Parts: sequence; structure tokens; C-alpha cells
Amino acid sequence: MNALQQHLLDSYRAARHGDPAPPPPGTRDVAALRAARDHHRFESVIAGRPATGRLRLAVRRWLHPS
Repeated sequence: MNALQQHLLDSYRAARHGDPAPPPPGTRDVAALRAARDHHRFESVIAGRPATGRLRLAVRRWLHPS
């Protein structure tokens, strides 16, 4: 069963029970990714490592070599 089929089944069940419909699949994906990134940065700070954007810095160096 894919995500759309599961969503349709959950929506049907919610309608039968008078509950609000669940959000469509993918609605909160960006928020989940941001939360994971923030958690990783927090864990870095707790471990004593600088919480910098290493990937962003590497891409910037690659795009603008000095």
C-alpha cells in the first residue's frame, strides 16, 4: 500500500467516525527535515563541535574557488 492509498483509507475511517481528516502525504516533510537538521546541530554543540554548515561551506568553496 502506498502513501496515497493509506491516506484515502485514513480519510475514509475518519469520516466514518466523525473525526477530522488527516493531512495529505508530504505536508510536513520540510518541517521534519528542518527538525532533523536542528537536532543534528544541537547534538554537535552539546558534543563540543562547532555547529557550522559544513556542506554549505564546501559548496561555496567549490563554486567560488579563490
